[in-house]
Amino acid sequence: MPYLVFDLEMSGPDPEIHDIIQVGAVLVDNDWNEIAKFESNVCPENINTISVKAEEIHGLSKYDLLDAPAMYEVLENLEEWVKTTLKRSNTKNFHDIVLCGQGVMNDINFLQEAYYRENMKWPFAYKLIDLLSISTFAFMIMKNNGLEVPKRRSLNHIAEFFDLKREGDLHNALEDAELTLACFQKCFDVAKKAKLPTE
Repeated sequence: MPYLVFDLEMSGPDPEIHDIIQVGAVLVDNDWNEIAKFESNVCPENINTISVKAEEIHGLSKYDLLDAPAMYEVLENLEEWVKTTLKRSNTKNFHDIVLCGQGVMNDINFLQEAYYRENMKWPFAYKLIDLLSISTFAFMIMKNNGLEVPKRRSLNHIAEFFDLKREGDLHNALEDAELTLACFQKCFDVAKKAKLPTE
């Protein structure tokens, strides 16, 4: 079963108003080993919706995105990348792919809205794994074993706990997808070491 760990940067917080402006994704195998990476900027449909707060987070202005491909091109390129990497003949074979991320439902909502706007068929099933849930469970195990764990569950806090961090202060979709994957792997290491009582 392949896993698609992905992250999006958006022009703002509302999927009905704002646009995806950057896509980053990492395909991983059953053992959570990286297979391939995907990254693309996106020229937003309404370039003037990029909020000041959003630009402060990802550092992408409308001028940085003018030459980027349109959303439909990025979606087609993403699907082609998945098909080529997994040696699939068409998107009908995407239903075993599990979508993964940090607070992943927000990204899924934006991605679904993009498919809807572009009149393209949603190719994925509704299988997901959220780092927020997985880390909460891993930290519960660690806390029960006397370890101090972070009280907050943002990607930054989870990554910092595992001595992981971004290269810079700005958010980048691919870098955040890779960081999310690394955090998943650390959480799964906790699960592998956890022992249940035998009696």
